Amino acid sequence: MGTTKRRTSLKDLALKLGVSIATVSRALRSSPEIGQEMQKKVKALAKEMNYRPNPFAQSLRKEAPRVIGVVVPNLVTHYYAAVLDGIEDEARKAGYSVISANTHEDSEAEVKAIDNFINLHVEGIIACLSQNTRDYSHFEELSSMSIPLVFFGRTCLSDRFSCVTANGDVAAQMATQHLIDTGSKRIAFIGGPNHLDMVIRRKHGYLEALRENRMPIERELVVCDKIDYDWALEATTRLLQMENRPDAILAFNDIITFAAFTAIKQLGLRIPEDVALIGFTDDVHAGYVTPRLSAIVDQSHEMGIEACRLLMNTINGDTKVYKKIVPQKLVIRETSAKK
Repeated sequence: MGTTKRRTSLKDLALKLGVSIATVSRALRSSPEIGQEMQKKVKALAKEMNYRPNPFAQSLRKEAPRVIGVVVPNLVTHYYAAVLDGIEDEARKAGYSVISANTHEDSEAEVKAIDNFINLHVEGIIACLSQNTRDYSHFEELSSMSIPLVFFGRTCLSDRFSCVTANGDVAAQMATQHLIDTGSKRIAFIGGPNHLDMVIRRKHGYLEALRENRMPIERELVVCDKIDYDWALEATTRLLQMENRPDAILAFNDIITFAAFTAIKQLGLRIPEDVALIGFTDDVHAGYVTPRLSAIVDQSHEMGIEACRLLMNTINGDTKVYKKIVPQKLVIRETSAKK
């Protein structure tokens, strides 16, 4: 991962001088509690390292609201907006404000977001990994700084941080079983990056259903790469142009689901007669298209509430690591049953 040049923080100055962040902060404010010599030292280093105080953080500290930070990979999708809504509802009850950062599925933006939250002195962070995050050192740093952190959806370091996830494996198995029970014979799975725990869970459920029904697992029907509309449109088109094409698709999330839906229609195939389709997607948009989409639906608002509750636990001193599962629901509409 390329290194991003980040703004010098109070922590950087403190580490360099071997003193606490509080000492640096007081020295920069010329507090009488700090000796003249130390004040000079701190101010000289601040100048040398081009330290600029963050006026936003300073005004926050003066007003002293209690703030938590939320990192999401894609705020435009209904899922993340609904999770954030749940977090805000719960945070408000506990007397906290929420600042959110959208990483646009970029790991460097994620590192920057975490760094900004540290500089803003948030009391805790709730995060969902970007799809290309493989280095978790920025989260490990939060642990060493004792800043509470909870993951939701896509998670890592599960022995160290509490998390809220869905039962994607169970839901994917149920959805695949439904496709088999209603006449589908060759079911493809279109997913995101293979290293993401969320992809691993959902793919596992799909494969389990095939195994249980003694159906062959065909490598070319399992296509996992990235969470991107154009890629998924192309991947679906390629699958459906195979000589022995799949007659059903299980799609990993809303972006991939709607790309697959579009690709099937563009090829002039009928849903579900030619190609059945079930996607992990939000309930709202699934009901708007024609035919109406069968979907595996997250209780995303509930997920946000649970993630915020876990964070409040940690902020209030609970050091236990929790793994909370919010079950998904299978909603059968018109795109999945051939019979």
